[in-house]
Amino acid sequence: MSRLRVLSVGQCGFDHGQISRHLRQAFGADVVGADTVGEALDVLRAERFDLVLVNRIGDMDDAPGTDLIRSIKADPALAATPVMMVSNYAYAQNDAIALGALPGFGKSALTHRETEERLRAVFERRTSAGTAEPMV
Repeated sequence: MSRLRVLSVGQCGFDHGQISRHLRQAFGADVVGADTVGEALDVLRAERFDLVLVNRIGDMDDAPGTDLIRSIKADPALAATPVMMVSNYAYAQNDAIALGALPGFGKSALTHRETEERLRAVFERRTSAGTAEPMV
């Protein structure tokens, strides 16, 4: 079995570092970054991930995160991959959920208990399905 793997899409360098560090320390997850929707789709089609975290607006391409969520959920090979929006805006979370994403979180809430519980639920579901090693 492999470790938990997260694809973080559209984050700036600082936020990607914060997210990566926290997920590694809290869950033992490896976090891979992708700058654009196209890059993210290429990586998702080539590698397995337990969760995709999508920024509301891509840092490098200004693409709406909902474009990636829509593409993932429309692709039968990727549709089962859990996706969360990373945004403090309720409307962005609601739009993402309407497209099939799980409730996400804002960057300012990364270490909050509610976020930890949401992430743990995704990771526990994935490890119980046998796709990743149990969490640390």
